[in-house]
Amino acid sequence: MNTTAEPVVVDHLTVRYGKTTAVDDVSFSVAAGQVYALLGRNGAGKSSTISCLIGQRKAESGECRIFDMDTWKSRRHVMARVGIVPETPDIPPSASARELGRFLGRVRPIWNSEDYEDRLERVSVPHRLPSGSLSKGQRRQLALAAALATAPEVLILDDPTLGLDAVVRRTLLEELVGELADRGTTVLVTTHDLTGIEGIADRVGIMQQGKLVYDEPMEGLKERFRRLRCVFGHGISFDYVERALETLEPAAVRVVGAGVDAVVGRADHETVRMFRETTGITEVELESLGLEEIFVALCGDGEGGDR
Repeated sequence: MNTTAEPVVVDHLTVRYGKTTAVDDVSFSVAAGQVYALLGRNGAGKSSTISCLIGQRKAESGECRIFDMDTWKSRRHVMARVGIVPETPDIPPSASARELGRFLGRVRPIWNSEDYEDRLERVSVPHRLPSGSLSKGQRRQLALAAALATAPEVLILDDPTLGLDAVVRRTLLEELVGELADRGTTVLVTTHDLTGIEGIADRVGIMQQGKLVYDEPMEGLKERFRRLRCVFGHGISFDYVERALETLEPAAVRVVGAGVDAVVGRADHETVRMFRETTGITEVELESLGLEEIFVALCGDGEGGDR
């Protein structure tokens, strides 16, 4: 990997908890100014990856680098240039937004108090109330305002909209889009809000059972996966159609009446033509899919855990 051009690099990362492998030889990178969405069900390994990336946990093997520095060995130097919004903001419940701003202004090498206060004003976060008295959405906005006021070169967001209602999620993400456009910040975000992140992320990584199974541009992922519907009628068995579908690289297949509804990863003109000729099915419909539909097709099986 070219680390000089990529401010965030995860290189053959493996994380274990006892005999359980939470992250299994995962590698990816985030280019400068890019928004990278790391997705996966609960237990896929996202949180463990983030913990290593921000230097809170030592990897079993492999390493994480930001600005070409090992984040475990050089955490203090790296974090001076990184903004973090954790899944649960670690703001003392007794501290108000004003008190938090004064504290961070003393300890952070860069602190833009005007930017911090302006943002809190825009998103209606009270300055004087203890953070423990704020709503979930207000606490997330407070954490984001604090992270952005340090002028981070890299911003790491760990499920920033978790537990928020639809209106608050949309407001937070719209605000974030505006900030990113102005700053050109490199962003890594984990999230379950697939609809919200679809219009923001440049690239997507999908983790399953500790492995990174997809890593590609957002538009490339959406271009590749399609919903295919067809009716096979009398004389053609479902087993026969299912075997023929293998050439289209199906991610999910289900029978609907006398037909098939499938999400396929290869739906170019030539492959679909061969499927028609092989099966004798002439009526084949193809539809575009959103990120959430693709994710459910790829990751819908199995149980979610907590890592």
